Amino acid sequence: MGHREDLLEGAKRCLLEKGYARTTARDIVAASGTNLASIGYHYGSKEALLNLAFLKVTEEWGDVITDAPDRTEAEPGDAPQDAFEQFREVWERVIGSYGETRSVWQLQMEVISRIDTDPKLQKALAGPQGDARNGLAQNMLGIDPETDPEKARVAGLFCQALLAGVMVQWMIDGESAPSAQDLTDGLRAVLEGRVS
Repeated sequence: MGHREDLLEGAKRCLLEKGYARTTARDIVAASGTNLASIGYHYGSKEALLNLAFLKVTEEWGDVITDAPDRTEAEPGDAPQDAFEQFREVWERVIGSYGETRSVWQLQMEVISRIDTDPKLQKALAGPQGDARNGLAQNMLGIDPETDPEKARVAGLFCQALLAGVMVQWMIDGESAPSAQDLTDGLRAVLEGRVS
């Protein structure tokens, strides 16, 4: 890898180990085996590098939690029979990953808390929001954004809101946080509920 890639990998490691606010340019240089001048040359600033590294970390985490297990060798009856089962399976992966990906969840909460005071960070994150929502709609609910962009948009909004809420609950109290079955039962109850 060249300095550009080394810096990005080093920044990703620093974000997960130290968080956004506590990562210094010197930390990134130490983690990447590069030099301070490389940050400015390749990314313009430490903040620009951290913003990109954050996006890459969340993208990689999203790939891990939403990629369905390989079913090429599975029996035909092993595939989810309905949308609720697919929803439950995805949330099993999301919640099941909490122990090994807690640092990503913590990083996301820290970055969200900085949005109001960091306009550059807010701008860096605003653009990829649409892609993230489309990815959630497709990977969590099987809605193709190219076939039905409006349905994917609103489904992605729903998934994103749910994901943020689940993260917060798990970080506050994992004992009472929702399970995948709780979320599935809750979705079913909402859909079956009546407005009085």
